[in-house]
Formats: sequence, structure tokens, C-alpha cells
Amino acid sequence: MRKTNNYQPVILAEQRVGHDFKFDPLTTKINIDASQLSAQSNKGLIDTLRQRLQQRLGVPVSIPLSLMNTLGKLCREDIEAITVTLAAGNDLDENGSAANYQLIHLEPGNQSHFNVGLAIDIGTTTVVVYLVNMVNGDIIAKASAYNSQIKLGDDLLSRIMAARDEKGLSELQSLIVETLNNLIRQISAEAFLQAPAISGVCIGANTTMVHLLLGLDPSSICREPYQPVVNKAGIVYAKEIGLEVNPLAPIYCLPSIGSYIGGDVLAGILVSGMHQEEELALLVDIGTNGEFILGNNEWIVACAGAAGPALEGGVTECGIRAEEGAVDHVTIDSESRVSYTTITNAPARGICGSGLIDSLAELFLAGIINRAAQFSDGRERFVIVPADESADGRELYISQQDINSLMRTKGAVNAALEVLFESVGCRWEEITRFYAAGAFGQYLPLESAITIGLYPDLPREQMMRLGNSSGEGARQVLLSNQRRREIEQIASRITYFEMNASNRFMDKYSGSRFLPHTNMEFYPSVKEKLAARQKG
Repeated sequence: MRKTNNYQPVILAEQRVGHDFKFDPLTTKINIDASQLSAQSNKGLIDTLRQRLQQRLGVPVSIPLSLMNTLGKLCREDIEAITVTLAAGNDLDENGSAANYQLIHLEPGNQSHFNVGLAIDIGTTTVVVYLVNMVNGDIIAKASAYNSQIKLGDDLLSRIMAARDEKGLSELQSLIVETLNNLIRQISAEAFLQAPAISGVCIGANTTMVHLLLGLDPSSICREPYQPVVNKAGIVYAKEIGLEVNPLAPIYCLPSIGSYIGGDVLAGILVSGMHQEEELALLVDIGTNGEFILGNNEWIVACAGAAGPALEGGVTECGIRAEEGAVDHVTIDSESRVSYTTITNAPARGICGSGLIDSLAELFLAGIINRAAQFSDGRERFVIVPADESADGRELYISQQDINSLMRTKGAVNAALEVLFESVGCRWEEITRFYAAGAFGQYLPLESAITIGLYPDLPREQMMRLGNSSGEGARQVLLSNQRRREIEQIASRITYFEMNASNRFMDKYSGSRFLPHTNMEFYPSVKEKLAARQKG
């Protein structure tokens, strides 16, 4: 039975959109009195401008050859003011202020009140672009689309394989740049501005996505010694990759750790503030890959590994991505009657990741599958949406094969977390904060995730969703060089455990495919739910 979908997740990142950081954006505009540049003197215009800017900022300022003639033309137009746009360089001082700037744009009049940039989240599946007012920090507009690289592979490994030769790498770079430029055109039209007015870009993405965007060979990411070409690319310029903004606009990709802890995950640490707290916190970002961060203000450890595409509807028989008509929430009562909701309340077309997690949890609580995640009566599938209720007249179901795929994902998550905790000598009960990051974590049903053992069984008030922390982290770094320094310091503090070469991981994985865990004592609330259902 289909129900109306009124689900609204509580997102921590949306509650933190204030400016609890030093406001010092990646690019800044300064108004200059034009008469001061053309005063009676034989000193060059460029030299005079550079001197005045350096006196005002207290740091070196470089002016590219491509803009030198522009200044001369503006000064001959007999205007009162000239606005210069300056981009912070790679180097920051100990306070997080820019140690040098480059001039990237000149325009007539006082335009210092208007400066915009982009905060971008490049996901393996979805790309989100935020147009940000760099004068006050507000988000002006937002646009999203599927990552066009999907045509060459749904997951990271497929794309890494596709990038093995120069042609494949070039095509993958072109596809993501095309996706970004289409979104930039869309967002610029909505805001009634020309794309070249965009003066700075900050990007949160996993390590592979950054490599493909910059045209870097990602092949060593997925094989020993699991060493990427770069973790901290620093600032590159829009013209170098063909992004349709100001050609001299700086592009800063959030730094990464190792092969699988990307800037998107470090953004989650930054947004959550877990690196500043005394209490121990755990951050989990589960998608095609799983990333796990454990720590506080004294130490941070991390690990990552393939979780599999099952949670994104990638390999299940009736699975689809989280799009219109996807079954996103499921309940099953004691009589095995199913209720469900769909995205936009459209007729059901398939089951997305959150619907699959709900289905698995509800099947377990209803006794339809056992702790080994096998159908108790030996059946091969369970119908979630009858044929007469679906969009195309076919049954939508979850099969034993689907459940096995989901359990492999859950097992990988459990094993990674157990190895991480054992590596630092921590116990589950020491965790005082749990953060669910990433696009999937934003909509994953919390109770169902705990029921199947995907998330730990902690007091619910200690569990928080970060929402699109990659995009929010990119926004904060775009608006604050201090935040940029902070995320680079976070990267330098992290101790990374490589799971791909870990025998302990494989040992834990082989024994982790039970609901919710091999040791039920770790999941007291699930024991209570099972007892309550049995009584009912």
C-alpha cells in the first residue's frame, strides 16, 4: 500500500550555515580611486596599482600579462573608480590569511558589493553546484545533475579502468567538465549573471573524482601501493581545465588522505567540528565506498573500503537510484502487509537505497528473514509493490540475492569499523557523537540502519546527519582562507589505515554477515524491538 511521503530529514549542516569562522574569501574585490593611478607621474600604471594593493594588503600582489592592457584602457576612459578582483594564492600564514594574491579581473566603477563563487560537490553519481555570494556568504542558487561519467561506469573502479589509456582519461575529464559547465550555465541564467562573473571555485570530491577532473592518472588509486598522484592539488585555474567561469578564477579542491579518504569526507570533519571536541566522535560516509573517521581534538584515525553499489540501487534486481518513483521508505506489519512511500509520491518504478535498507530491517523485525539474513520459509523473494500498483505493471520485490548483496555491504562496514576500533583500542560505548555524512547518509532511515547493524546502536540524541557536508565544507572554504588552512591541518593530523591490504579486515568480514551483528549485546535496542514484535 502506497502512502504519502512527508519525510524530511534533520540535517546538521543546514543548521550550521552561519559564519562561525573568519570571513576571508578565496577571492575578494577592492575599489580603487582611478585618479590615484593616473596622477602626474612617470611611474607605470601597473606598478602604481601593484604598489597600492600591496600597501593595502600587506602581502605581495602579482598581475598577469593578460590584464595589463585592460588597466590602461580603463584609465583612458576617464572613470572615477576601478574594481579589482584578487585571488588568494596557495600559501597561507599561520593565522590562515593569504600570503600573496593575484589580480584576476578589472572592471569599471565600484563593483565591490558584488562577488560570487561556486561551492561544488562532485559525487560519483550526482554533482551539486551552489552559487555563493562571497560578500555575505549566502547561497544564491543551487543546481544538480547526474555525473555524466556514469556512461563509462557506475562505480569508481569502472571509471579507473576506463581511464587506463589517454583517450579514456581525456573522455572522463571532458564528461565531468561538461556536467559542471551545464550546471554553471543553468545557475548563471537563474541568477541573471554572466558565467565569467564567477571569480572563485571550491570543490569537495573523492580522490578519484579530483584526479579525473584534473586529468590525472587514477590507476594507482586501486592497486598497491594505493598511492594517488596527488592528495593536495592546491590552486589551479579555470582555464587549465576548461571551466566556463572567469578564466583566471582559482579552483581549490579540498585535500584528501590516501586513495579513498577524499576531500568530501574531510569536509564532513570540518563541518561537524569533531576535530575540535574533547569527546570521541565517529563519522561514517557510506555509498559505493565506505569512509570511517574516528577521533577528537587530540587524534583522528580513518579507514575506507569498497562498500558496493547495492545501497545506491546498483545491483539489486528492482533497484534504481533515488529519483522520481523510487520506493524510499517501507514498513511491514505483523501480518506481512507492506506500506511504502515513493519519491515525489509518483507510482513506484523501483526501490532505491533507503527503501532497500528499510525493507531488510522490516523483514528481519517481522521474522520473515532470520539473523543469517535468509528467508525463514525458504522463499526466494518478497514483494514490496504489487504489479497493479507499480508504474509499469510489474512486481517490485527484494530477492534473496538482493539481500545477500546488501549483507556484503553491511559486512564490509562492520569489518572496517571493528578493525578501526581495535587499531586504536576503543570501545563502542566510548562514542559520544555519531555523524552520518554524504548523500546517502542524508536520507538513510536511521532506525533501519541500526536494526540491520549498518550503524552502531547509540542513544539517538548522539546521532546526527550532516547532509551534504561536502558542499557545505566547500562553501566554508570558499568563504574563509582560515577554513582552508584548517582543513589542510585536519588532513595532516589523520592517521590512515589501508583496508585493501588488511588480513584482519578479511577475517572480520567473513564473520560479520549476521543481523544486526554476531554479538547481539552490541544492539540492545534491536533486541527490544524484536521482543516487542514477538509479543505483538
